Amino acid sequence: MKSLLQKLRLSLIAALLLLMAVLVAQAQDARIQTASLDHLAAKASETVDVNIDGRLMHVASKLLSDKGDEKEVKDIIAGIKGIYVKSFEFEADGQYTPADVESIRSQLRAPWSRLLNVTSKKEGGLEVYVWLNGEQIGGLAVIAFEDREFTVVNIVGPVDLNKLAKLEGQFGVPDLGIESKQAKPKNDQ
Repeated sequence: MKSLLQKLRLSLIAALLLLMAVLVAQAQDARIQTASLDHLAAKASETVDVNIDGRLMHVASKLLSDKGDEKEVKDIIAGIKGIYVKSFEFEADGQYTPADVESIRSQLRAPWSRLLNVTSKKEGGLEVYVWLNGEQIGGLAVIAFEDREFTVVNIVGPVDLNKLAKLEGQFGVPDLGIESKQAKPKNDQ
């Protein structure tokens, strides 16, 4: 009887641990934790810290009109749960370390997938990751670094990469160099 109770307890504990693991996995989202970078603000000549959560996104969308570019931006942000940007500019080289970059990069494991990786000894690097939720993109992360600049952009929620260029320069999202698919007129001079 005592052995049966011990087996029952062990089974119950195993089931609870499994349930907790499932709940933790479901609670995860595409939000990147950037608090490990806060110490860089003291070294930076310029710091940008944007934290727009779902409630603020909802308020912001109400402030946009239903006409022209504002309507397009409103449509893009409709399902977004948050936009988070941390950017640091420094007066001198070497103010952030590879460990600072790795503190962000280490969070970008499955279900994140790296979409783009550009590195240059002269110009730094750019990494773009997407959070895949089945066939849909549930988030986007960008890490950009140069000798005197380090930026992390995190968009949480469904992202349409074809429409993302419209967010550049809005809500603290920097110019990411995303080209629109629309044909540009040729200059025949």
